[in-house]
Amino acid sequence: MRGFERLPARIFDFTTGGRRDLYFAILHVFNDANERLETALLLEQVRSRLFETGYTDPVEEAEVEAALRHLESLFLVESSQSYTAGYATAAEFERKNVQYTLTVRGEAEFAGVLLVLERLRERGALQTAVLDAIADRLDDLYALQGDEDPGMDSRVFTTVQELEGHLDSLRDNTKRFNNELQRLLRSEGADLDTFHEVKRATVGYLDAFVDNLEQRARTIADALTRVEGRGVERLLERALRGANLPPSATDAVRSDWSQARRAKWSGLRLWFAPTENGQEGVRRLHEVARGAIGSLLESLERITESRRRASSTAEDLRTAARWFSAAESTEQAHRLWSALTGLSPARHAVSGHADGELIPAGTSWSRADPVPVSANLRSSGRSGRVARTARVRDVAETARRRKERALAQRAQVERARRLLATDGPVRLSAFDGLDHDVFEELLALLGRALSEPAGGDGARRALTSDGRLEIVLSVPPDGREATVRTPRGTFTGPDHVVSIHVPGGAPVSETPMTGTPMTGTPMTGTPATEARGLS
Repeated sequence: MRGFERLPARIFDFTTGGRRDLYFAILHVFNDANERLETALLLEQVRSRLFETGYTDPVEEAEVEAALRHLESLFLVESSQSYTAGYATAAEFERKNVQYTLTVRGEAEFAGVLLVLERLRERGALQTAVLDAIADRLDDLYALQGDEDPGMDSRVFTTVQELEGHLDSLRDNTKRFNNELQRLLRSEGADLDTFHEVKRATVGYLDAFVDNLEQRARTIADALTRVEGRGVERLLERALRGANLPPSATDAVRSDWSQARRAKWSGLRLWFAPTENGQEGVRRLHEVARGAIGSLLESLERITESRRRASSTAEDLRTAARWFSAAESTEQAHRLWSALTGLSPARHAVSGHADGELIPAGTSWSRADPVPVSANLRSSGRSGRVARTARVRDVAETARRRKERALAQRAQVERARRLLATDGPVRLSAFDGLDHDVFEELLALLGRALSEPAGGDGARRALTSDGRLEIVLSVPPDGREATVRTPRGTFTGPDHVVSIHVPGGAPVSETPMTGTPMTGTPMTGTPATEARGLS
């Protein structure tokens, strides 16, 4: 593992000060010259080519010379004498015989600034095409591993380089997109219309990426397992030979090159190799994308609700208060209250006095005896009558039946697991003749195992929901077919090698199944016999 590296002193100092644009333009001139295989430039050449870089400010020759001296003090350029040109006078020789060359540090610092500018302009992306390209390059490496022709070492090198480039692109784009996504989730936006469209488009973009992501990741993981099965070290040795490093490269340079390739391969494994805790990078990417979809949908729902209700409840109450304060009379305030709340006066006009003959005709309601009004009349529109309290239902019998049913189902599952337990690897065909309930439990275990990725040994492992039973499923090398008959039908499929046991190797019961040995010799006991004996 590479140790901590300290930054050189005064790194990127040319990007500070009032003449930083001139310094950057001069380094740009040297970089363009290197692309044309010109390694050294004279002072006049540097000054005449500044406008080609986009630097438009007028600059004198003395100012360019001072800038070159400053860059030389920062170890970004170096000067030397030029004896190839012709000079008319000694003064012209003294003034114009100096040529400048870009140093290794100058190349590195200029490339670093270009990378910063490029990153500021770029936006992250989730590219499914890169995942497909990684799977294709791994398949190519697997095919090249089977061809030991030394002439194919260059193909191995170029394929490894393409694989690393795709991995770097995936990692960088994903990192930048995740940062932009988190900023989008935290932002609420000023323009709701634009913000709503951006979030809705992002949800569609994430949904399209997550679709079939698990399948692509499993394809890459399987291809990675095949390549590692034939030896990664041997592959990297061939890539080193195909790199055609110059003869001046020392053993330390070659060792650093190989170490860098191993680090890249480890990064590939961190992204796609299946692990026991399922924390590979692509799984985390899937979880982040799904979580972002949920957060974006919640944000879109809040925006929709805010559009549906133009104002808040507090604002509605303030507006009603202003209207009431502006009412000219009590009658107007009552009409306003009725319009705002919909609460009309109590509906008891149909109620009458118990003995109406006692009230003289034409008597005003304000002078008549009061009439009792039911409290339910306002809410239901009907006079209230006190009814008998409903009887509370006794649920003890229902709870008892549900408990008995749950215990029976649990006993049935435990019985099925005891029947399915094996004392070692057995063939799937050894389970012929099971009861249908036991067979359903077997199918559930097989489904759990098949949904898990294959491990390094090619076997798939899964646990039951309660973690009390483990199934190990391996693909048979002979490709045989299994036929399992049950009272309700016949099941056919690959004759997998199955082992069902308690995690850690402890037996499930005292009478585990004895399966057919891998050599094909007759069984000492069949699952059908065990099933009939226990049923």
